[in-house]
Amino acid sequence: MIVEALAGRRVLITGVTGFLGQAVLERLLADVPDTALTVLVRPKGSQSSRDRLHRLLEKPVFWHWRERVGDERAQAIVDERVETIDGDVGAGGFDLPGDLDVVLHCAATVSFDPPIDEGFATNLQGTINLYDAVARSGSAAHLVHVSTAYVAGVRKGVVPEGPLAHAVDWRTELDAALAARNEVERLSRRPEVLERCLEAARAEHRKAGPQTVSADAERRRREWVDKRLVDHGRLRAHSLGWPDVYTLTKALGERAAEEIAAGWNGSAPLPLSVVRPSIVESALAHPYPGWIDGFKMAEPIILAYGRGTLPDFPGIPDGVIDIIPADLVVNALIVAAAHRPDPGAPAYYHVSSGDRNPLSFRRLYENVKEYFEAHPLPERDRGEVKVPTWEFPGRQKVESMLRTGERLVEVADKTVERLPRSSRMRELMTKVHRQRRQVEFMRRYADLYGPYAEAEVRYTDERAAELCDRLTPEDRERFGFDPRTIDWREYLQDIHCPSVTAGLRHVPARSTARAQRPQPGTGVVAVFDLEGTLLSSNVVESYVWLRLAELPRSVWPAELAAVARALPRLLATDRGDRGEFLRMFYRRYEGASVEGVRRLVEDHVAELILQRAAPAAIRRVREHRRHGHVTILITGALDVFIEPLAPLFDDVRASRLAVVDGCYTGQLDEPPLVGEARAAWLRREAGANALDLARSWAYGDSHSDLPLLEAVGHPVAVNPDAGLYRVARRRRWPVEEWEHSGGTPRFALPTPADARPVRTVVTP
Repeated sequence: MIVEALAGRRVLITGVTGFLGQAVLERLLADVPDTALTVLVRPKGSQSSRDRLHRLLEKPVFWHWRERVGDERAQAIVDERVETIDGDVGAGGFDLPGDLDVVLHCAATVSFDPPIDEGFATNLQGTINLYDAVARSGSAAHLVHVSTAYVAGVRKGVVPEGPLAHAVDWRTELDAALAARNEVERLSRRPEVLERCLEAARAEHRKAGPQTVSADAERRRREWVDKRLVDHGRLRAHSLGWPDVYTLTKALGERAAEEIAAGWNGSAPLPLSVVRPSIVESALAHPYPGWIDGFKMAEPIILAYGRGTLPDFPGIPDGVIDIIPADLVVNALIVAAAHRPDPGAPAYYHVSSGDRNPLSFRRLYENVKEYFEAHPLPERDRGEVKVPTWEFPGRQKVESMLRTGERLVEVADKTVERLPRSSRMRELMTKVHRQRRQVEFMRRYADLYGPYAEAEVRYTDERAAELCDRLTPEDRERFGFDPRTIDWREYLQDIHCPSVTAGLRHVPARSTARAQRPQPGTGVVAVFDLEGTLLSSNVVESYVWLRLAELPRSVWPAELAAVARALPRLLATDRGDRGEFLRMFYRRYEGASVEGVRRLVEDHVAELILQRAAPAAIRRVREHRRHGHVTILITGALDVFIEPLAPLFDDVRASRLAVVDGCYTGQLDEPPLVGEARAAWLRREAGANALDLARSWAYGDSHSDLPLLEAVGHPVAVNPDAGLYRVARRRRWPVEEWEHSGGTPRFALPTPADARPVRTVVTP
């Protein structure tokens, strides 16, 4: 009997916060009552290992057990039976008690493509650290090592249960993998890499300012490092005959476990059982049908197919996709733990379905397709998703399709980015963004999981079947793991697919509502940009209004032509440096009468400014003021143009021109607040006036407003340009459309007879 065989034993479990580990812990707590449990848990932030254990009990895997025994009793059982040890298998440095009877090693990096050093640190170095600590403790513990069937590598045919046939030196590979990051970090600082990062950062963030550019360049350098390390791991795995760094490190972890169990540094040999599950998916029955924690291998592909975003996939239709429910794996681990092999004679078990209850890739596809045709996912504002029909075209055709899609997305992205700013431009950018994500998803999963869908291999499970057959009828009922009990149609259509799609069944109607509304509070500021945010006009348009108001109609064409000739140079400057653009443009005011300009603004431009203000913007400013927030307007426009809007704000920061003898010199009094200067000014004000920027708001429309928006806790992109819209989508910032009044001035401009000259000198 399994319960009797483990009664009185002390069992150490690693990886209890992970998918399999938490299921093993729940099963031992619920069904093997006389075991003493020790869990190795890494403290996280302010949470101790004990805190994390108690938080773990809130997860769905424990719900049925807690309901059965009661919450208070569940907490008492954990306190009585479970000891926690602070430790991280990858880092090592922990000590284990000397009375361990069983070690269930479930901890692993399960990502198929981690950076090479991270994969080796957990899956190989972590295994060494753990079993070395067991050997040092003096325990004669039975090591139950959780591996994967895919440690066999890329091959065809039948793979038996037994030691792996390879001659890879795990010590050399470990040393090289752990040293890889330092080498790649060194390479990332070479001039040619830094230059590429800087060029890309300048192309995207030049308008935002030099600090934003440098921060983005450094982000790109770090991404380059991670990508290089991921590529390093994948290529090293391929060169040694494994599909990815995950399976390579698990294979080498097995070999290290075998050496330690055989007698490590003079210690006594230890019994070792290696359990190799295939693709672990949602539970068949326990703790309840469909239980799963996080997405594993098949779920992203199933969900993408159900959303209609995966038109095809590489895979051999008659190939076996070897899936095994999680509760059968947990049962196998507990049964293996109760059957202690002799030291020096490791036991190997494949916990898989492909040999005795094979599921072909085509059969998997047909069941999933049938499920979604009967239960389609809702599509926002479009009814229901119609799933595609896969033709299984083969890897070469899928690869060609992916390359074509990647090229088309790049062309579309560059084309849309050049369109004039508008809601239509943002709608097109959203579509391109969605298409890019779809192509990237297909690329990632075709590269990662294609080898598993194309596998022509069967993992025999005679030893696992023999172990299962030795169970008593009662144990077989409670801890059985025979894959022949799986009805694939029932499992896929009635258990697995409903479970993994449950969260997508309710799709709220599309709404333009903001993610949050301003709330009352002191020490909060609301900072607004002017042009493109509150107002639809800009400094060029304001200047044109002013000039046309003072000039005879007969010279309007010449004036407009002069401005038009200067625009290309001005716009080119604006794309590079907003401050330089303002300095260049404001030279046009050289010699203009201060009083004359003010009079023209009051008589002719003020009304238009108020007409051009977005009603939603005015309402938002008033809402912030109603909640006691300090409202600030920051703009590069001249102060004289802002006077009609000044009563709305507690503080106005605008550009000022120097004045000599009552006339503008065309030179700014001080540097304009643009780009990063706005964020620096705001932080200084916050420090001087005890303002809480984390609770504050900022509204901007241009990529040059990015530093300002990053400075507050509630950034809002209003009618954003392409650059800001891309950032806002990436960071999930609220994006709002504030409609502005369009058209030209509706007031009567002065005629040549009554126009008052302002002595504004225009430099073509």
